[in-house]
Amino acid sequence: MTGAPDTGSGARGTSESAGDSHPRGSGESGSARRAEQRALRRVAAEGLPFLRARTRVLRGLLGWSLLEFAQTFAGGYAVARALDDGFLAGAPRTGTLWLALAAVAVVPAFLAQRGVFAGLADLVEPLRDGLVRRATAKALATEAGNPAAGTGAVSRVTHQSEIARDGWAGLVLALRGFVFTSAGALAGLAALSPLLLVVVLPPLLLGTGLFLATLIPMGARQRDYLDADEAFAAHTGRTTAALRDIAATGAAGPIAGRSRELAEAQTAAARSLARWSALRIVALAVAERLPPVLLLAAAPRLMDHGLTTGGLIGAFTYLTTSLAPALNALLAALGTAGGRLLVVLDRFTGRAELPPDPAAAPGGRGAVPRTAVPATDSTAAAVPVPRAELRQVSFAYGPRARPVLDRLDLRLLPGDHLAVVGPSGSGKSTLAAVLAGMARPTAGEVRWLGRPAAGQEPTAVRTLLPQQPYVFTGTLRDNLRYLRPGAPDGDLAAAVAAIGLDALTARIGGLDAPLDPRRLSQGERQLIALGRAHVATAPLLVLDEATSHLDPAAEARAETALAARADTLVVVAHRLSSARRAARVLVMDGARTEEGTPDELLTRSALFRELTGRWAPPRAAEVPPDRAVRSSR
Repeated sequence: MTGAPDTGSGARGTSESAGDSHPRGSGESGSARRAEQRALRRVAAEGLPFLRARTRVLRGLLGWSLLEFAQTFAGGYAVARALDDGFLAGAPRTGTLWLALAAVAVVPAFLAQRGVFAGLADLVEPLRDGLVRRATAKALATEAGNPAAGTGAVSRVTHQSEIARDGWAGLVLALRGFVFTSAGALAGLAALSPLLLVVVLPPLLLGTGLFLATLIPMGARQRDYLDADEAFAAHTGRTTAALRDIAATGAAGPIAGRSRELAEAQTAAARSLARWSALRIVALAVAERLPPVLLLAAAPRLMDHGLTTGGLIGAFTYLTTSLAPALNALLAALGTAGGRLLVVLDRFTGRAELPPDPAAAPGGRGAVPRTAVPATDSTAAAVPVPRAELRQVSFAYGPRARPVLDRLDLRLLPGDHLAVVGPSGSGKSTLAAVLAGMARPTAGEVRWLGRPAAGQEPTAVRTLLPQQPYVFTGTLRDNLRYLRPGAPDGDLAAAVAAIGLDALTARIGGLDAPLDPRRLSQGERQLIALGRAHVATAPLLVLDEATSHLDPAAEARAETALAARADTLVVVAHRLSSARRAARVLVMDGARTEEGTPDELLTRSALFRELTGRWAPPRAAEVPPDRAVRSSR
């Protein structure tokens, strides 16, 4: 029985988790940049009111920062005056007094640092508190009853809110320091000689502009890399947890292929990120290293136009001790803390897709969404949420291969019992794999519980039983609880009675007796897997010829019990008797499909009549006009 993701039958040639991210190709770079721009607009739209509400704190930071402006201005200017009016003019006492003035100016700057950090707490801590409140409220409103979504809320309340607080604090400090330090340095350069600004400002502005131009593309590449890294880590974790299933179903080859695909996607994202990082290094070099070089090159001409030796040394002092460190700190903060801050804040400000109200399913099953009520019309009738849905889904085993599924539409509502029939090789097992999230479609969309399957935890939504079930050494109780470790004894007893495991339980010595899979027949293995599915709580159950080794009576008993127990049941039929027990039948003939009740298909489907051994259509009432043939064409 395959309850864990990333496992599947080796005969299918593919096995993938629905939660794995799609690797981004080069054609998606534009959409990635647009997504980053939308994220920036969303964050700015909520960030500006946050800042306007804290104008008192911002004024306090401004006041303390003016002391840093004065200290920066005094530093370079005092050096210039110490040389020109003091040491070079033969007045060492005057030079010493100017240097003393530069040293004394450092003291208010230290006091300013204390005041800045005190005010910073009033600007940073409310942000974190607001994010925690928002994440908690969102979790209570949108994730209650959804076992696959709880970990995201925990991450937002703890790890992500701390990233936002630290990133915001670092960005405020770096931006404030750059603004007032650079303002002091530029004012000092202008005081020494306005021509200095003509030499220094162009490379400074060019490098800064080039760096800012990389922010959005770099953020998109960082997001791509994080997505690829998370997808690979999630795939590895699920594969490790399902090693026994992989060995039992012979899916090692597809799993290895998927691992290579995710690793290559991660490598491609890392290379793209490295290329943008290289461009960022060039921008930093232009902004930091080029101004001193140009100043040296222009020194003779500047001195011909009145720049003194002290003014030249003072200009170098401004560039090396004030402008360059402040610029480096700002660009580093924008490139690291700023990128992470944007990604994290976007997760908090992005609109949540509200799931339907949860309702407990009968029979002790877990809470799953039953209905979706449109928010715009509270009086509208409740509309059932499909447990699974295929929208224009196509699947092929290669770029030039004939599609096994071709633009197939399929909706499975609560209470549905669908049988899938067709000749060997018609795509029945492929459909089961795509529906269960084991194989990713080449086109179209798979949805579970009204939302895209990608990003959901598969084991919380569906249970898939392959033809070759997995039974491990242990007790029968452990095997039955494999997908639901905390299942009560009453549920186990009900599964034993409903599926027909009484004789096997008695033969091996009870639920707690040791179970040796080597001593079990294929039919007994399938019975245990079917009992495991009866105990499980996933709302969608898919049987892929999971009763092929049972006799007709045992098969009928198991399918009837699971149809009564499961919220939605899909049976890839081994015998046509399974189709007669189903409310709906999907007939597959390659990429062509027909859907209807068994009686309807006997009337209009030659292939279904052939499969059931009835060559002439029965004399029955005509098919109602509202039940048209459903086809993937």
